[in-house]
Amino acid sequence: MSSANLTRAETSTRSDALTVHSYRVELDLSAAADPSVQGFSSRTTVEFAATAESTWFDFIGSHVESVTVNGRSVDVRYDGARILVDGLDALNTVTIAATATYSRTGEGLHRFTDPVDGETYLYTQYEPADARRVFACFEQPDLKAPFTFVVHAAAEWSVVSNRSVAYRTAEGDVQRVVFEPTLPISTYITAVIAGPYHHADGVWSRGELTVPLGVYCRRSLAKHLDADEFLEVTRQGLDFFTDAFDYPYPWGKYDQVLVPEYNLGAMENPGCVTFTERYIFRGAATASQHERRATTILHEMAHMWFGDLVTMKWWDDLWLKESFADYMGTLAVAEATAWPDAWVSFAERRKMWAYLQDQLPTTHPIAADIVDLEAAKLNFDGITYAKGAAVLKQLVAYVGRDAFFEGARHYFREHAFGNTTLNDLLEALEQTSGRDLRAWSTHWLETTGVTTLTVAQGPNGLAIVPSDDRPHRLAVGWYDADPSGAIVRRARREFDVAGEPVGIGDKDAALVLLNDGDLTYAKVRLDERSLATVEAKLSAIVDPLARGLVWSSLWNATRDGEYPVARYLAVARGHATAETNSGLLAAVLGNALFAIQHYVPESARTAERSAWLKTTWSGLASADPGSGGQLAWARAVAGAANYDDGGAPDILAILDGSAPAPDGLALDPDLRWSFASALATTGHADEPLLLTELARDDTASGRTALIEALASRPLESVKADAWHAALTDTSLTNDHLEATIAGFTAGGRRDLTARYDDAYFAALREVWAQRSIEMAELIVDGLFPRGDSLANADAWMSANDDAPAALLRLVAEGRDHLARDLRVRAAQPRLTS
Repeated sequence: MSSANLTRAETSTRSDALTVHSYRVELDLSAAADPSVQGFSSRTTVEFAATAESTWFDFIGSHVESVTVNGRSVDVRYDGARILVDGLDALNTVTIAATATYSRTGEGLHRFTDPVDGETYLYTQYEPADARRVFACFEQPDLKAPFTFVVHAAAEWSVVSNRSVAYRTAEGDVQRVVFEPTLPISTYITAVIAGPYHHADGVWSRGELTVPLGVYCRRSLAKHLDADEFLEVTRQGLDFFTDAFDYPYPWGKYDQVLVPEYNLGAMENPGCVTFTERYIFRGAATASQHERRATTILHEMAHMWFGDLVTMKWWDDLWLKESFADYMGTLAVAEATAWPDAWVSFAERRKMWAYLQDQLPTTHPIAADIVDLEAAKLNFDGITYAKGAAVLKQLVAYVGRDAFFEGARHYFREHAFGNTTLNDLLEALEQTSGRDLRAWSTHWLETTGVTTLTVAQGPNGLAIVPSDDRPHRLAVGWYDADPSGAIVRRARREFDVAGEPVGIGDKDAALVLLNDGDLTYAKVRLDERSLATVEAKLSAIVDPLARGLVWSSLWNATRDGEYPVARYLAVARGHATAETNSGLLAAVLGNALFAIQHYVPESARTAERSAWLKTTWSGLASADPGSGGQLAWARAVAGAANYDDGGAPDILAILDGSAPAPDGLALDPDLRWSFASALATTGHADEPLLLTELARDDTASGRTALIEALASRPLESVKADAWHAALTDTSLTNDHLEATIAGFTAGGRRDLTARYDDAYFAALREVWAQRSIEMAELIVDGLFPRGDSLANADAWMSANDDAPAALLRLVAEGRDHLARDLRVRAAQPRLTS
């Protein structure tokens, strides 16, 4: 195992031996605008107590120039990931001078040059363990300390970190910025941002507490930045969490920076949150997009308490921050902002991510067993985030909201600026709820799998039949048509279910909906009468959350091969055009296209592709001009057109202006690229046409879209070039690698890509050994062959059982996705006969 892959055992030993008092980190970024300069000076001084004679610092960079221990210069012992030091005293001051490397993969200190104006932008991204790519440190979450950052940068640049600037000096065209010390925090949530960022300012106040607010982005995107909405949601969130947690926001200022080529949605660095630029809308955006952005803003804000103030001891308890942030972010959006239906999106989109992850052979408990950093990296998944959040929602139903929040307040007061484990949280919640939560934790946090709840006819009427013995507190809703034909709930009752069938009576209803209100985490199966109702009248269900739960039930049953794909597609064609919730609409449109590509037998796929393309054009034509629904249908047209070229002449005419776009539809750059890429995928857009699109949008987004579109063309030589670039061109940025892979696989053209299957499996070990985990994961996931046989995957796994565990996990997950495809396809003749 590489020494870069830190283990839980060795970091625990280091934690037992060290107490860190402070860091001072000085970075010289003054030459960052020169692309020929690959590295930067990084000087770290750490003060710490030690009970061991020796230890190591973590650093991944170009080289280490010097190490000083308590004023003594010592030999540099550096293996590329660890710097060994010995001769330690009870109290120590260690200074390490090194050269770190600018990143193009979104890990460490990422450097980006804007093609619009040639300006250079820098930002850091560390989770779970990439601070060591910027400065020498003890890279583990439980060795917290105050950090003082000193940054040398171009005089005209903005320089931002976790804290406010203490003072700034300038000499010529270089400024030296010294920041105030942070409160004690972990290495992975420190941050440095530098570049000519545009910014907007605001303020939030509560009593005697005043928090300066800032929103930053690249200058070339400033015209698209709706900073007012960012600031409004931020203020609403600070109001909500201040009341909910009864612990004042502790981090001084609250800056939010939107950065390019970002691998995540956002990162919770205290006082300096970073976001993907995808949250800057360059054109029209649906209500669902705005809601999702607001949810991300408040997810990260929840981390200021869950994760930053109180941090998990090791990555086993990653859920202690991510599950809570996912739950709290959604709750805050639903109760404090302009998007009260946030739980609808959670039920349909976030929980679907959890259901998918939890049915893989690599599923894991929410409170997971994380032995090393590679395992930690892969556990930022649907279980840790969405399942954990759903389970917390169930916990609130179980112990009561007041007890839950009082437990959280106790937890913050008891463990502020410290590190915790599962047991610490359970103790806090037990104190305030009066319940013994150990059995609950065993069932929900320490086991895997998703319960299936079915309605069945029992001897005394209908009953809820669970697939396992996990305890659930859930509601049942009985729905019928009112005089206008709308489907509305006429009765609701809550039940406790734990292993045995539970009778719910024999009330006559058109639709019996288990888990009404989405209180628990479970897949729900509808009875035949309810299925008949929703197939005919799904769009007439008034409550959007109930509609979302029905859509989710149908999709889960389709994915499990229990509900015919043809029936699911018929429901989508029949009811999607009437769906008024933009989040549900986007999910249904995406699921329908996915079902056609993955679950429809090959013999029927061409016909289904054609039918779906016609459905999307029809939906676009019938949507209200300028509405979010119209935009969603336009995007669905582009998606469908990647697999059927029946609409290519119409799309081409819209792009070249020879025919008008539908009334009210704004052809923003991103929508134009979606259309152009679809044309390229089906062979109707050549390089000159795509370069014409680039001339319209010669931006970072436009250049990335061009890479994908060029690689999408259905030519053997194009696929060969894309394959070669993905596997061997290490100059590709993270965004450009992802675009290259997306182009290679575009359109599901197995006739052009199947020839690379053997080469894919032959390259896996080398890819994992030579690439950073972020880039390796893109390749392993993105290029996994989704063909018609498991033989290659099985052979590789059998021959490579000694491969790194994280790589084995990714391949096992790819195999399972393919196995599900094949299994569901094979089930269709039986389901429809």
